[in-house]
Order: sequence, then structure tokens, then C-alpha cells
Amino acid sequence: MLIPKEVFKPRPGHNSLQESVKLIITNFIVVCVAETLCTGHHAIYWFFWVIIGLLAVYNFFSLRKNLEVYSKIDLIAYGISWVVLVGLVLLVYFLQ
Repeated sequence: MLIPKEVFKPRPGHNSLQESVKLIITNFIVVCVAETLCTGHHAIYWFFWVIIGLLAVYNFFSLRKNLEVYSKIDLIAYGISWVVLVGLVLLVYFLQ
């Protein structure tokens, strides 16, 4: 049985994942990997802050580029995700 080509044809305006969700997932992955690589016993190495700075620059330009796509709810979710990320970094730092 063959599947018709229309099933897998990309539809304009129907993205599988919103830009805000992609940005939040990217932030969590980058921060978790940076935390794993750049923290020691009660010490955060300077390269961690370089990675966070580069991530902030990426976020700034990504938000600026796609600002019309983000709704108020997306921006609130983005802000909450940064609060959770800061809490995650502090939790890992103080529990080591």
C-alpha cells in the first residue's frame, strides 16, 4: 500500500514547532551542557559565563528577528524558562 504524496508534503504556515519552543529547548540544552562541562566542586569556571554570554547574544538576535511571531504568552513562557534555568544553575552549584 502506497502512501499518497500529499501526506508528507510540507504545508506553508504549519510549522511543527513554534519558534519560542525551539528557543526554550535550545536554552535548556546549552545551559545543561555548559553546566556539566564548566562547573566543578563549588566552582563555576569562567568559560561557563562565556557560553551564557554567547547564548544571551543568540537569544537577543533570535527574539529580535522573530518578534512578530512571539505572542504575550510566548514571551511570558520564555521569561519563566530563564527563571527556571537560573534556579537550575544555582541548585546544581549549591548541591555539588
